[in-house]
Amino acid sequence: MVMAGGGFRFGYYLGMHAAAEDSGMAPDIILASCGGSLAAAIIHALPDAEQRKQWLVSPAMYRFLCRMHAAPHVRPLPVLGAALLRGLSHGRAKRVPDVFDDYMFELPGELPLPASAQSHTALAIVAAKLLFRREHTGQMRGERPLFAEVVLGPDRACGLLEGWQAPASSPAWSCGAVAPGLLLDSTMPIADAVRSSITDMLYFACHAHGGEHYMGGVIDLFPIEIAHGLARHVTMEAKPPFGQVLAIPALRQVLGIDGNARLKHVHAQHAHAWVDTSDISRALRGSGMRKRIDWLGNRIRLEMPHSLAAYAQDVEAQWQYGYQRGIEAYARPGLRLRHETRFNRGSK
Repeated sequence: MVMAGGGFRFGYYLGMHAAAEDSGMAPDIILASCGGSLAAAIIHALPDAEQRKQWLVSPAMYRFLCRMHAAPHVRPLPVLGAALLRGLSHGRAKRVPDVFDDYMFELPGELPLPASAQSHTALAIVAAKLLFRREHTGQMRGERPLFAEVVLGPDRACGLLEGWQAPASSPAWSCGAVAPGLLLDSTMPIADAVRSSITDMLYFACHAHGGEHYMGGVIDLFPIEIAHGLARHVTMEAKPPFGQVLAIPALRQVLGIDGNARLKHVHAQHAHAWVDTSDISRALRGSGMRKRIDWLGNRIRLEMPHSLAAYAQDVEAQWQYGYQRGIEAYARPGLRLRHETRFNRGSK
């Protein structure tokens, strides 16, 4: 099962996984990226659907999310100005990006993950490894790669992927800023792997581990090729397209990737079950954490539901959405998109 992103609404992955269990299709391995990696780590550590949901709505998780805040240096006008410049520029990863200090939000110190126990579900996480140092930021890239796609998972998964090319590096959507070889690491602790995967560029600072730095699973949110390399049966999400105003320019400038070209290619591939979440923004409008510009305070605010009870209601809505879409996917195999556009419609 691929858990491809989710942002701050990753509760729907717990419902999606519960639907797989109830349909007799519980995955042997979860391949996760970005926010999906947090949900996957909870599933990996806890034995049943109810315990996983209770962990997600726990006071510890709610406090963690409430402590997330804008970085001290962040002000609305510079952030909006930088976004405008990215949108106007059509260059693809021409300079080494500053993913050390140019970010909007601070993550609290320790992720509230349950202690890992003996699990029937293996876990592999996608992230990006930096191939440059802080002192290189701002330099012209030239032809050198800046990032490597890395899979952080158990020995068996790494063995199956030995010698693979990185899907994110394909010339069909990449300008060469992603190195061609897929990196594999079976030694990184799960908490560090999750932290690496959720630190998307421009949102959070990159994550340091073992003398190296890592960035978000956004390098490959839809790793369908890797999923097929790990399992005979693949459950995949059918996703909405990346936003043309903010997301696509950020991907283009930092990673040199055309995210929607990659998404269209993925939607044209075979999967045994497609979970349609293409309408998630409409179906879960208002759910999860929200960003707000406080013009009087000259700040960008992150707003959580006002109480633990309200947060629990949000998570329940996410869980039910994921569960219903999962049940539907296993009952009616095949790709269907409730929200289809030219940017996410599959094409050969």
